Amino acid sequence: MEVERSEYLHRFVEETDWYNGIVFDALLPGDGAAWRRLPRPLQSWLRNYLGGNILYLASGFLWCFYIYHWKRNVYVPKDSIPSKRAMLLQIYVAMKAMPWYCALPTLSEYMIEKGWTKCFSSISEVGWPIYLTYMAIYLVLVEFGIYWMHRELHDIKPLYKYLHVTHHIYNKQNTLSPFAGLAFNPLDGILQAVPHVIALFIVPTHFMSHVLLLFIEALWTANIHDCIHGKVWPVMGAGYHTIHHTTYRHNYGHYTIWMDWMFGTLRDPEEDSKKTE
Repeated sequence: MEVERSEYLHRFVEETDWYNGIVFDALLPGDGAAWRRLPRPLQSWLRNYLGGNILYLASGFLWCFYIYHWKRNVYVPKDSIPSKRAMLLQIYVAMKAMPWYCALPTLSEYMIEKGWTKCFSSISEVGWPIYLTYMAIYLVLVEFGIYWMHRELHDIKPLYKYLHVTHHIYNKQNTLSPFAGLAFNPLDGILQAVPHVIALFIVPTHFMSHVLLLFIEALWTANIHDCIHGKVWPVMGAGYHTIHHTTYRHNYGHYTIWMDWMFGTLRDPEEDSKKTE
């Protein structure tokens, strides 16, 4: 039985080796022998760090180019475009925090490889209907956890003063940009991602799906800080999140509006615009 468990856990090790190979073989010269000699946690952290930086910078620059230059004045009025200085400051804050952000997925991978979580390796082990059910539960838990973590970062004054205020210096449309998505105090950013890891101990989760969702966070946070109201109900898009940055007391949710609706903190950008008119 112990041998079978060890063989099963080795699947996670092989999968993380595959992820490492994709990143290191593409970015580092030579035959890859050097990075394979590093301790496994360090391999994971370095891969997450390289991948995270590439994803953050590439998605941020491409999205800013599209909305501020290619589609100039289509989505964002000229007087609402953030200055280059503001965007460079956001990049600077995010880059300082990135090494720390990468500690969380490194830790989750370590715990998964050790068999401490409820992760499973392949969707074929449970079948698609059960996989989709587990993913729905996982996402609800993550949504609930991020909502309350975010809300407490506002409600508990020392947490706001020493952690979350770093992100809320961007409090107007002309200071928010896709680069603000990861511009947090490092501990703040980690705390808001912790529900992704806690959920692994509560609901069986597909390992690759967990890894992908952690990296999708970089794309999602870029999207919700571009100030463009997508009007895709019930998604907690940038229209809702811009209100959060201007009122500080509404729209704490992550992917959807449901938690804010249930707990009385929802403020709709459509209703806001009607009142303004």
